[in-house]
This record gives sequence, C-alpha cells and structure tokens, in this order.
Amino acid sequence: MPVITKITQQKRDAERYNIYIDEKYAMSVHESVLVKFGLTKGMSLDDWAIEDMVYDDEIQKAFNRALHYLAFRMRSEYEVKSKLLESGYGEAVVLEAIVKLKRLGFLNDDAFSNALLQTQKNAFRKGPRAIRQEMQKKGIEKELQEQVLEAYSEEEQLEIAQELAAKTAKSNRGLSPAQVKQRIQNALHRKGYSFDIVKQALESVEIERDEDEWTAITQSIGEKAWRRYSSKFSGFNRNSRVKQAMYQKGIPMDRIDQFIEQKEGEEYDE
Repeated sequence: MPVITKITQQKRDAERYNIYIDEKYAMSVHESVLVKFGLTKGMSLDDWAIEDMVYDDEIQKAFNRALHYLAFRMRSEYEVKSKLLESGYGEAVVLEAIVKLKRLGFLNDDAFSNALLQTQKNAFRKGPRAIRQEMQKKGIEKELQEQVLEAYSEEEQLEIAQELAAKTAKSNRGLSPAQVKQRIQNALHRKGYSFDIVKQALESVEIERDEDEWTAITQSIGEKAWRRYSSKFSGFNRNSRVKQAMYQKGIPMDRIDQFIEQKEGEEYDE
C-alpha cells in the first residue's frame, strides 16, 4: 500500500502542501484537505483515499476561484457556476463548491437580487421591465424576480420617470413639443417603464413653447428640410416634401405655410 514519505509546504502558496508517496512527488493539496484527511508522514493510503483527496482538492480550488471572482462585486449563483464551468471544473465539483459558498454566506441570490434592484433603480434609473431583464441575464429564478420587484412601487417608478422626463424636456428646448414627447417616450420605454407610467410622466411635464422659441424651432427644422429637398426637387414637389418633413417634426401647419411663403418670397427676390 502506498505510504506518504514526505509533506512540504509550498513556497509560493502557503496554503498548499506537496505530498510525496514512496519517495516520489504525487500531488499537491490545500491545507483544508490535509487537515480533513489527517495526512501525516508515514500514513498509508489506498487508491480510494487518493481519489477522494484529489476530488476534495478540486472542490477547494473551485471554491477559491469563486472567492476571487466574488471579490470584485456581488454575483448570482448562475454567474459563479458559469464562470467555474468555463474555467474547466467538472459540474459535480462546481456544485459542491457552490454548496460551500452558499453555506458560508458568500452566495445568496436573495441578497444579490435586492442589491441589483437598488443599483439599477438608483444609479441607472431603470424601470421594472429593464430590471427584470437584468435579473434574467443573471439567472435569477422567475419567482424571486417577482418577489423582489414587488418592492418597487408604482409611486416610486412614477417619481423617477417624472424626473427623467423633466430632464429630457429641459435638455431639448430646441425641439418642438412633439419631438420632445417622442424622445421622452423612447427614453422611458428603453429604461423599462410601462406605458401607463410613461403616459403619466408625460402629463406631468410642461413642454410648451413661446413665440420666439416656436419661430426659432420652425426656422431650424424648415431650413434643414428646404436644403435637403431643394437639391432634388422644385416647385410643388419640393414644397410638399418640405411640408411633410416639418409636419413630422411637430411643426403646426400654419407655421409651415408661413415658412414656405417666406422661402418662396426669398426665391422671388433673387
């Protein structure tokens, strides 16, 4: 029967030990394996014992790899499992390592999901649908997703959506109200808010324009459309396309007609 003839501590990793069997190097094991199996010089080992030691050491390696991965930020169980499998550990080893991580409190999908909700809500201002998608990517079970999202009240969603809507409106003063509304809708939908929340947020925002602002907006949008179509069309065809382009940007028809008349007058003067 094989006998341990020497045990030495590794220089580069003080937690690992080299095991020599019958005067030859056989393997290295983590100190936890050394303690668990009570390995000492002169101890006899059978094949089953060696296999168990190797298996336990693989679990410890996977466990340590997971701890390193978790050191940067919280992770879900799914993320850790995927990382370990990608690193080449067998599924049985990975599952054992995850059991140990959960038992020691390093992995907790409940805590992870709640932290994810707070981060996505407070830092990224996202709505429930977008947060649910993030949870799905992290492998969070559907039941837990719903449980966590229950804490995100409609009142809180509306408050954040209104803040985002007001910010978007403020940064787009040079656009027509129709354009601003469209940008707000697009932004809030991308953030994951429901149609009802988006509608209420829009109703809370003042997007009116005074006469000077309307004049500037009409002129800016009209000039772009005029330049674009004047190079390809003239007369009625050009005017029709310019009208359509301006109307799609939210310019009222009376202002569009005034702009067209102005441009035609400029052509006549030339």
